[in-house]
Amino acid sequence: MQVRFLPVAHFMKNYELIDSGDSEKLERFGDFVLRRPDPQALYPKHLGTSEWDKADALFETHTGKGKWRTKEEAETRGILQNWVTAFDDLSFSTTLGTFKHVGVFPEQVTNWKWLKETTVEALKTRPKVSVLNLFAYTGGSTLACASAGAEVVHVDASQGIVDVAFKNAEISGLKEKPIRWIVDDVKKFVAREIKRGNYYQGIIMDPPSYGHGPKKEIWNIEEHLLPLIEDVKKLLAPDAVFFLINGYTSGYSPIAYGNTLLSLEKKGGKVETGELLIQEKDGGRSLPAGLFARWRAL
Repeated sequence: MQVRFLPVAHFMKNYELIDSGDSEKLERFGDFVLRRPDPQALYPKHLGTSEWDKADALFETHTGKGKWRTKEEAETRGILQNWVTAFDDLSFSTTLGTFKHVGVFPEQVTNWKWLKETTVEALKTRPKVSVLNLFAYTGGSTLACASAGAEVVHVDASQGIVDVAFKNAEISGLKEKPIRWIVDDVKKFVAREIKRGNYYQGIIMDPPSYGHGPKKEIWNIEEHLLPLIEDVKKLLAPDAVFFLINGYTSGYSPIAYGNTLLSLEKKGGKVETGELLIQEKDGGRSLPAGLFARWRAL
C-alpha cells in the first residue's frame, strides 16, 4: 500500500486558497471571496486583518450554530444567488449553503483527474466502464467519470442535492451523458443491486460521519461503513478497474481506509492512500482538506 499526498495547486483560474490560519480559510470561488472556519488551519495567518476583511462573505458561528454575513456590495453582484465556479472542464452551481458549505469541494480536483485518466485508460480495453457513485453529493466525481466516457449511477439520499448535481451536469455540458440520478438510502440501494446481480467497473464512496436516508434511515460511519464496503465489493465486476473512498470524518487515518481495500489487490493493481491538500496562493503552505484510499487495477 502506497501513501501519497495530493496537493491541489493554487493556480486554477476560478478558485484559489488565498490564505489560511487561526482556524479559518480565505478562498476565492469565481467572483467572490469567502471567509469560513477550518479546524485544520492550526497555524498563524500570513495576511493581515485588512486583507481578510475584504471577504465578500463571512461564515460566523455562535453557540454551535452558524450563518453567513455578506457585504451589501457583494449582494448587489449576486452572492445571495447561485453562481458558477469552474474547475477545469467541470462547472458547479456555488451557493452560500448551510454548515459553511458552498456546494463543491475543491480538494477533490486531484481525484477527479485520477478518475478521468483511469476511465479513459480502461475504455481502451473494455467496451464500457460502468461506475457507481455512492453518497454522491453534488456530482463532482459523477461528472468527471461521465466526461471521460463512463456510464454512471449517482446515488444520494437528498432530493435537493441530486437536483443540484443534475444542474451541474447541465452547466458542464454533460446533460445528455448516460447518468442515472437516484434518490435512495445507500445501504438499501446496494442491497437491491446485489440481489439484481448488477456489477460495476468502478466504485466511488464519499461517506459522511452521520446522515439520514430519504425515509429517515440512520447512517453512522462507525457502525455502518465496514459492512457497506464489504457489500459494495460484491458489486465489482470481474474486469473492475477502480475503487475510491473519500474521508472527512475526524479520528480516521488514510491507512485505516486503505486497509479496507487491501483485499482488492488480489485482483491486481495497488491500493494507495493519502491526504487531500489545497496549496495556498503563494505556493507555500498546504491546508489538509480530507483523505482518500483508492485501488486501481490498471
